Amino acid sequence: MNKLICLILSVSVVSFSFGQKKVITLTLEECIGLATDSSLQAFRAKNQYISDYWAYRTYKASRLPSVSMQLTPVQYNSNITKRYDYQENIDRYRLLQSVSSSAGISVFQNFELTGGTFTLSSDLDYMQNFGENIYKQFSSIPVRLGYSQSMFGFNRFKWEKRIEPLKYEKAKQQYLYSRETISETAVNYFFSLAMAQAEYAMAVENLSSADSLYIAGKERYRISSISQADLLTLQLDLVNAENAMENVITHLQQSAYVFSSFFNLEKDCEIRPLLPEIPENIQIFAEEAIARMKANNPNILSYRQQVLESEQEMDRTRKESGFNASLSTSIGFNQTGEHLSDAYTGLLRQSIAGITLSIPLIDWGIRKGRLNMAKNNLDITRLTAKQSEQDLEQEVIATLSEFHKQQRLIDKTKEALKMAIASYTINKQRFVVGKSDLTSLTLSLNRKMEAQRNYLAALSNYWKSYYAIRKLTLHDFFRQRSLTFLFDVFENGNN
Repeated sequence: MNKLICLILSVSVVSFSFGQKKVITLTLEECIGLATDSSLQAFRAKNQYISDYWAYRTYKASRLPSVSMQLTPVQYNSNITKRYDYQENIDRYRLLQSVSSSAGISVFQNFELTGGTFTLSSDLDYMQNFGENIYKQFSSIPVRLGYSQSMFGFNRFKWEKRIEPLKYEKAKQQYLYSRETISETAVNYFFSLAMAQAEYAMAVENLSSADSLYIAGKERYRISSISQADLLTLQLDLVNAENAMENVITHLQQSAYVFSSFFNLEKDCEIRPLLPEIPENIQIFAEEAIARMKANNPNILSYRQQVLESEQEMDRTRKESGFNASLSTSIGFNQTGEHLSDAYTGLLRQSIAGITLSIPLIDWGIRKGRLNMAKNNLDITRLTAKQSEQDLEQEVIATLSEFHKQQRLIDKTKEALKMAIASYTINKQRFVVGKSDLTSLTLSLNRKMEAQRNYLAALSNYWKSYYAIRKLTLHDFFRQRSLTFLFDVFENGNN
């Protein structure tokens, strides 16, 4: 009995220490909101989206005209070099000294339709020689318009126009998917702590009941109402209840610590999960869930992106393996003069055009091998994407089946719990007055505790499976709305 008194006192100390802490009661929705807002995983998801957002902004900016300036404020040269003397028909070494400057500005615009680039530029150069012959000159190109492209080559702009917006849409869906993954984790921690607290409450009740029954058993043994074996069994139950209490306290403290760490809460707070109400039965049809999954799940867009990137590589390999031609042309005006004004007077037209050909002759099958590899990789990517999408459909169906099963189990486990509690209460009262044997009492106690665990497990599994199907489809079936509204809230909050 001294051990029992010490254990009860330790339980009281734990309860008292809890009482000194700040008590926070959290519903399941509040826990999920806390996790998706303050947890480390939420911080990572937000920053990953921001990184993808700026990658898309960079792509959009690359489609706009870019302006650059080239400046050489001053360049001085002094060196001895060999020059040909036309009068004496010999080479001579001469000291050359010069100062030069240059400035230019260019505007570039990529043209998606053909894959070429337009260039609009303006340049001004100045040169002055010192030494035997002092000479200065300005050279200007007031305006020059140029265009260059690969005539039959790979057009990366066309493929980027198809892939980059898809990648950004996937990034938005991936952010929502990450939030739902965090919600799933929050549900697990919520019910883990709730289960630990329920086990603690059952252990306290079991310890109190075992102590009361042992006291009653000793009284009945004194009047020869039960055997010594029954009394020893009651004593063993009390010892087991004491040992179970010690284990339950340790498990509860560990669960509370893990919970506080994940949700970034103060360690001196006592968290009391408030179990959610049993929701009304809802029917989620497999066809609707699969359609939502195909429309919202980021993995679907990831499969499409992989196929597009393989098709892009196939196109690149095919066009780089055959005949190719590059076109470069420009038209503008230029002039020179000893004075700056002369360089902009009487402008002369400047025209440049050229075509470069690349014709493969002999490469011992290298191009053919690369082309076949690209074709094979494209076929594999398409088959893998198709199989992955089918696997995702099966996961949706399996998760949905589990959700409906748990939905049916909740009512049954709740009714079983009511009957188990009533049965145990009756058997306990009958045992105290000597109208029931120990075996019936023990069985009814075990059934009650098992019913409590079954009900909590069914409730936990119900919400876990619901948030699993919500993550796969990014759709709230209770409120019948897409979770894309969460993304709108996030974007507005960061503008």
